[in-house]
Amino acid sequence: MIRRPVAWVVAVVLFVEAFGVAVLNWIMGSLVDAQNMSLAGLDPDAMSMSSKIGGVVFGLYFMLCALVALLVAVRDREPAGLGRVLLVSAAVVHGVLGAVAWALIGWPQFLFMVVMLGLIVLVLVTYDGRRGPVAAGPQDTKGPVGPEGAEEPEGPQGAAAGSPLTPPPAPTTP
Repeated sequence: MIRRPVAWVVAVVLFVEAFGVAVLNWIMGSLVDAQNMSLAGLDPDAMSMSSKIGGVVFGLYFMLCALVALLVAVRDREPAGLGRVLLVSAAVVHGVLGAVAWALIGWPQFLFMVVMLGLIVLVLVTYDGRRGPVAAGPQDTKGPVGPEGAEEPEGPQGAAAGSPLTPPPAPTTP
């Protein structure tokens, strides 16, 4: 049973985004190389190669983030350690790219980046620290059971007698 489909959605969209970023940068590098473009006197071969390398690096980065989201979805557990750091950094990257998209490209690309930022943050905060699936059965609300199988007597506030939450019994005078 899929309890949190957000992690699945994030994993799929990050995989698609990784492929799209890599292909887009590869195409841009090829166009710069084919047209022998130069920007402010930079070597066109260096610009082409750096665009292709940047596309591969960012594609692999988003692919790794997608793999973390996929592991979160499969295991149904919160991300921990390096995986959590990767997802937080992906959220920051989407926030910065969203601001750049709003300023330079337009609102549809900004909207995509903000939705991805929200989904990644939702994956990071929807898990409550418990490991593994949560049991669906009723919870035991009674106090601890004594050695004979009988429940311990309750104190004045409803907590078990002798627990650290109840005050000691008042002294009686003979």
